[in-house]
Amino acid sequence: MGKAIKNTEQKSIKAKLEESKGITLIALVITIIVLLILAGITIASITGENGILRKNRECSRKK
Repeated sequence: MGKAIKNTEQKSIKAKLEESKGITLIALVITIIVLLILAGITIASITGENGILRKNRECSRKK
């Protein structure tokens, strides 16, 4: 009797592990959205009105 219960428990654990393998589509989409937001912020800070490139140009002209 104990072996039968143990076998069913092992089967249910294996089934749960097989279901949870990999990443879900929702997690992938959220990750891509976060990366796009970070990329947008980075590009804006480099090329914006007070961006790094503009400040570099202003400093070069002063010399």
